[in-house]
Amino acid sequence: MSTPDDGPTSGAEGGPVRSERLALAAALAEAGPDAPTGCAGWDARDLAAHLVVRERRPDAAPGILLRPLAFYSERVRRRTAQTVPFDRLVERIRLGPPKFSPYALPRVDKIANAVEFFVHLEDIRRARPDWEPREISPELEELLWRRIRIARFVLRKVHVRVTLVQPDGRSVRVSGRGRGAVRVHGPVGELVLWALGRRDVAKVRLTGATDAVKTLTETGWSL
Repeated sequence: MSTPDDGPTSGAEGGPVRSERLALAAALAEAGPDAPTGCAGWDARDLAAHLVVRERRPDAAPGILLRPLAFYSERVRRRTAQTVPFDRLVERIRLGPPKFSPYALPRVDKIANAVEFFVHLEDIRRARPDWEPREISPELEELLWRRIRIARFVLRKVHVRVTLVQPDGRSVRVSGRGRGAVRVHGPVGELVLWALGRRDVAKVRLTGATDAVKTLTETGWSL
C-alpha cells in the first residue's frame, strides 16, 4: 500500500500547532535529507518519513506506540523513506493530513500534534552545533503544559518521584514511584524535551537529595 498522494487537507487553521508544522517543514527542508537529528539512528529523511506515515497511514500508526505492532510501522516507514522523494515528504508534512486521517480533525490535531511537532522541530534544530533555545509563544507554552502529563507514561519505570516545575512556580508530579524525590526546573518547552528523553540538550536544573538525583540521571527512558 503506497503513501496517499497529496490532496485536500484539513485540520486547525492557523494557531500554534499550524505554526509549528510550518516551522518543522521549513527546518527539514533547510537541513536536507541526510542531516542528523536528535532521534537516535534517524537522519532528517527518516524523521520526515515517520511524520508522514503517522498522519497518512492509519494502518501503520498504532505501531508507533504499541511495541507488538512496531515491526509493521517501521517497515512502512522505511519503505516510505526509500520510495518517496524527500522534498515530497516535506511538502506532505507542510500540507497536513488528508481528510480521511484522524489528524485532520482540529481537536485531534491540537491534542496530538503540539508536542510531536515541537519536539521534532527541536530534534532538528538541536542536532546542529550552533543551536540556541528559541522563544515560543504563550499559546504554545500553554498547549505543551496541558499535554506534559504524557511524561507519566514515559517515566512509568522511573523509581524516583519526579515533579516538573515551571519558572512561574506551576508544577506537576509525573512519577510517583520510589522513595526519593527530584524536582526538574525549567521553561515548559525544556521540561517537555527532558521528559521525552532529550536530556542531553534540554536546559533544565535538577534539585533533590543526591541519591535521588543520581538514580534519576542513571535511568534511561525515551518516547
